[in-house]
This record gives sequence, C-alpha cells and structure tokens, in this order.
Amino acid sequence: MTKKYQISLITGDGIGPEISESAFSILQEIHDNMGIKFEIKKLEAGDTVLKNTGNALSEETFEIIKNSDACLKAPVGESAKDVIVYLRRMLDLYANIRPAKSYPNTPSLRDDIDLVIVRENTEDLYTGEEFDIGDTSVAMRIISEKASKRIAEYAFKTATQRKMKKVTCVHKSNVMKKTDGLFARTCSKVADNFPNIKFEEMYVDACAMNLIRQPQLFDVIVTTNLFGDILSDESAQVVGGLGMAPAANIGDKFGLFEPVHGAAFDIAGKNIANPTSFILSIKMMLNWIGNKHADTKCIEIAQKLENVVYDVVKNNIKTKDTGGDKTTVEFTKEIISRL
Repeated sequence: MTKKYQISLITGDGIGPEISESAFSILQEIHDNMGIKFEIKKLEAGDTVLKNTGNALSEETFEIIKNSDACLKAPVGESAKDVIVYLRRMLDLYANIRPAKSYPNTPSLRDDIDLVIVRENTEDLYTGEEFDIGDTSVAMRIISEKASKRIAEYAFKTATQRKMKKVTCVHKSNVMKKTDGLFARTCSKVADNFPNIKFEEMYVDACAMNLIRQPQLFDVIVTTNLFGDILSDESAQVVGGLGMAPAANIGDKFGLFEPVHGAAFDIAGKNIANPTSFILSIKMMLNWIGNKHADTKCIEIAQKLENVVYDVVKNNIKTKDTGGDKTTVEFTKEIISRL
C-alpha cells in the first residue's frame, strides 16, 4: 500500500502565496501521476496573520506542522523571526542546509560550482542573549560541544553521499579561542571517525574570499550559525542569486524546506515571481523524505525534478522578474509538462 505523506504548506507573505501555488501544482502532479501520494494542508503564518490575530504563528498551525511528515514554507515578511526562528527552536531543526550549484544561463562565477553549506542552527549569537551594562550592550555567544558535534556529524554524513567527499570547517579560532576553538576541536574529533572524507579548516575571512576566488574547490562547508548565515548568502550570489537558492532546516525527526529569498513585496500579486528556489526546496524535501522512509521513489522523483529545472533554465525559459517572458504560472506549467 502506497504511503501518503502529510505535507504542511505555509503560504507566507508577499510573493509567498503565488509561489506556494506553484509548489502545490507540482506536488499535485506528482500525487496524480508519479506514484507518490500527498495530503497537503495550506496554512497561514506571517505578517498578515500577525496583523489580524496578534500572533504570526498560531498554536493550532504549529500543531498541524508538528504532526505532518514535512513542512514547506514560503517566505514571510517582518515577522520571520516569529515564524521560522520559532519553528527551528521548537522542532529542534539544528541543521540549516544551503546548497549552491551552477545552472545554465544563470550568472554564476563558474559552471562547475557544486557545494553545500551545513550551518549550525540553534545557538551562537542567534540565541538573542543580549543585555546592557551601563552605556554598553553585550551579546552572549553560545557554542556547545553537543551542538558542534551533531552538526559536524551531519556535515560528514552529507559528504559521504557526494562525489568530492570533502569537509571544510570554517571558524575564527585565532581570535575567538574559546567558542570557535571548541567548535574547531569538535569538528576535528568527528573527522577522525570519517577517514575517507578529506578534512580541512579555514578561517571565515579566508573562506569568504575563496568563495569568490575558487568556489569550485569547496564541497561541504560546516560552520557556526552567524558565519553560516553570511556565507550561505554569499555562495548563493556566486551561483546567480537567491532566486536559485533552496534551503532545508533539518532535525532528527522533522524537516522544514524553504526558499532562501524574502517575500519580495514589490512584485507581489503580479504573477512574475521566479518559483525556482521553492521548486528546488521541494526537491530537497523529497530527498529527505525518501532517505527517512527508505522510499526510493521519492529519491528518484527528487532527482527528476532537479533535472527538469536544469532543462528549463538550459532552454533559457525564465520568469519576467529574471529577464524572461513567462509568468509564474506559465513557468510552473513548463516544469509540470516536463515531469
């Protein structure tokens, strides 16, 4: 009997509802014709919900998300912290995964870039532990061995599934000897358990430079929360911008998948937004579900979906916001016709 996967779809703000419809259409096509069954629940969270109810993410919505097999989240506006940061914390989504890959007819620095940033997602300066002492403001930077170990293990396991089989630990331990020192030492210890994976360390400033100078030499980058946030946006730009950048937030039991870009209120409602990053987020979701449930069909369709995206951009089919002539709906139909 075919398993039916429960998918929660947060439709978001700005262009969120438009690209959510794109995602829904693709999932419906897979459901109808490709042998994987979904039950999709569209959910509202973000600025509009906050304005109407005083809470950007209701408890009822949270419970639906928590009890689903996976979540797709469209971008939200100013209330993003109350939605995505809350979900990361409450669902213990400790790994933020940001691939950066060259595609045809996109302004990549090179055509052979294929890297992934594995960012620790729960601590560092992003815990928000800040306070004032007189006229001085202080932020607490929290780095633990437990969080460092599990993100390092995730990075090395990711590298075992990739061609280059290389992990670069990025930190700044020459300055932050306690916090980044602990992170670097922990990654190094984990590396001992993966003798078939090449391991190197790199200071964050050198990594930022080398992402421009030699991006093709990176495979898996593992780093702390703040550094990962910055470097992943840089790596997205290296391969053509946030419009091609999907992301995953992964824990031991749950996965949430989202485009990296924001809500783009300036083009909302015009049916011109590029849904590619959300479509590639579906690909990441299918891969994760397939690996979690040993469902090879999910993994096969995930790869087919990426191949279709590759084919579409290779044929220079683009939405109007990226210099093409397709609407969001027309672009989505191009994807579906090739599936």
